Amino acid sequence: MGWLWAIIVGFVLGLIAKAVLPGKQHSPLWLTTIFGILGAVVGNAIARGFGVEETAGIDWWRHLFQIVAAVVIVALGDRAYMATLGKRKQRA
Repeated sequence: MGWLWAIIVGFVLGLIAKAVLPGKQHSPLWLTTIFGILGAVVGNAIARGFGVEETAGIDWWRHLFQIVAAVVIVALGDRAYMATLGKRKQRA
């Protein structure tokens, strides 16, 4: 069940990150989901480092760190995707 939640959270975070970023992102949905999962993991690690891993009620700080990490990872990942595989697809 943990993997299913990771995929769902990664999917949602990836979509939020794509919505926040200006312009069009070219990475496919499956890759955006992976970027979102990585954003959740990195965001949790940053929250743990700041000592806000778990709070009473809703973990707003942890979620904020996850979203920011997902935005950064989606932006960098999309740029890397376009630099490698994306150019080949545009030529075809």
